[in-house]
Amino acid sequence: MVMIVLSPSLQSFPPAEAIRSSNLDNNFRLPVHVHRRDSHSRFSFRKAFTFHNADECGSVGEVISVCDPNLVHVAITLDVEYLRGSIAAVHSILQHSLCPESIFFHFLVSETNLERLVRSTFPQLKFKVYYFDPEIVRGLISTSVRQALEQPLNYARNYLADLLGSCVRRVIYLDSDLVVVDDITKLWATSLGERTIGAPEYCHANFSKYFTDGFWSDRRLSGTFKGRKPCYFNTGVMVIDLYKWRKEKYTRDIERWMEIQKSDRIYELGSLPPFLLVFAGHVAPIEHRWNQHGLGGDNVRGSCRDLHPGPVSLLHWSGSGKPWFRLDSKQPCPLDLLWAPYDLFGHSH
Repeated sequence: MVMIVLSPSLQSFPPAEAIRSSNLDNNFRLPVHVHRRDSHSRFSFRKAFTFHNADECGSVGEVISVCDPNLVHVAITLDVEYLRGSIAAVHSILQHSLCPESIFFHFLVSETNLERLVRSTFPQLKFKVYYFDPEIVRGLISTSVRQALEQPLNYARNYLADLLGSCVRRVIYLDSDLVVVDDITKLWATSLGERTIGAPEYCHANFSKYFTDGFWSDRRLSGTFKGRKPCYFNTGVMVIDLYKWRKEKYTRDIERWMEIQKSDRIYELGSLPPFLLVFAGHVAPIEHRWNQHGLGGDNVRGSCRDLHPGPVSLLHWSGSGKPWFRLDSKQPCPLDLLWAPYDLFGHSH
């Protein structure tokens, strides 16, 4: 049996009135070449409970601007394959937040029919949907150790500074295969200092394994880490200063490394290595409790994993094993049972 004891601040708040939903931006246009499949024919989610801000948060109006400086901004991708995970992630964030009405979600999509499904599950959620054109990165993506890592939407986080409005100066980026079991405002309050991104770092990991021998033997390439003390970090949980990102044009830096990868094959792991190349050694450290990652096992077998030592604020099923697949197959790992309470998949009773 696996048990996580949550402090009182981590317990869920009682359901309350729903959060008002925001409409798509007026400039949002559906591309004519996108095939519109009916996601409702494949997915059905129960309507979630809704949540009020606690008294100390203050009230939030029904209509709110994305530019409101009091908002906490969270970006998550939505796609058919991982939709069940994304819905569970949103549910967990709302359930453990002291001020859920003050959270604004930014959903990145490459299929244009998912917005109404989110709206039916969280009828009054504050959110905005952004279409990410796969063609932007399709020519830059190289083969990886796992096909799922080659999907264009995995690279949408590279373009958050372009997709989100200029008034959004900071965002928390989260992968779709995680749940938050603490108040996300604590993560939002992280000081980045002079850094552009913050993330839990793992300096004990063998950093050299993330790049090929050819990369390390070519000083023109490996020299990018000169003067830095690079550590591995997982890009599934990041706090990003979008103002600094835009100013330094980091999207272009990431694209340049992806172009080099196409010709020289300097790594094997999809969208992670370009982030390491640009930011490793220049990351504001965040407590490890905010990314208990690797619960999906490795990228091949997806075997069961235990928690890392220490407190837990976020559980992350990075790796090939996803809790919803293992639960459906009646072969869950022990920790998958901690994901299950946030799963809204299935018909209402």
